[in-house]
Amino acid sequence: MIKKFFKFIFKLILGLFILSIAMVFLYKWVPVPVTPLMFIRSVENFQEDKSMNWEHDWVSIDHISKNLQLAVICSEDQNFLNHNGFDVKAIEKAYQENKKGKRIKGASTISQQTAKNVFLWPQRSWLRKGFEVYFTFLIETIWTKERTMEVYLNSIEMGHGIYGAQAAANYWHKKPALKLSQYEAASIAAILPNPLKYRAKPASKYIEGRKSWIVRQMGYFGKLDYNKVNKK
Repeated sequence: MIKKFFKFIFKLILGLFILSIAMVFLYKWVPVPVTPLMFIRSVENFQEDKSMNWEHDWVSIDHISKNLQLAVICSEDQNFLNHNGFDVKAIEKAYQENKKGKRIKGASTISQQTAKNVFLWPQRSWLRKGFEVYFTFLIETIWTKERTMEVYLNSIEMGHGIYGAQAAANYWHKKPALKLSQYEAASIAAILPNPLKYRAKPASKYIEGRKSWIVRQMGYFGKLDYNKVNKK
């Protein structure tokens, strides 16, 4: 019985390992239809007697404004085009700041956030962090940076029941994602740390400040060029 049990566990782990790689390969080309967070939010809304609907309209990266792509890089992960999924300097800085202060600060890259959003659950734990590292490695190995950005911008939560750039652009600015201006893109990027708390429009004083900072960073960053990254 013990031998059969361990054999079953081994087969289960091997099956999940193969499935995880297959899913990352599949999502290299196929749009991500739903994410775990979408289901989790729907359950939470059901428990609180709120609407369970969500807005999620997948569009190719060619239909997402370069302004929004650059805005999220400048606000969330300025080394996105250069790192291999993990920003070591940002991790070290966050570790030192967390040792000193009361506020816990993270250093998740866009690649890590994509791994969490698409394959995992939002609650923090060492188990989830371990899986996040694993899926981030797979994403960086199998996808291009441009594909990672495409999946990220189509999957991330951008408001109550709002997922992805197209839904966010329509909800906050009444226009498609392709037509977002610098300031409109920055307003969406500004709320990403807590999209259930903050609003892109009308924006609070805090979000207005973040928006202006993001636009300045976009100017410093210059043109967004994925061709500078080695293609996979």
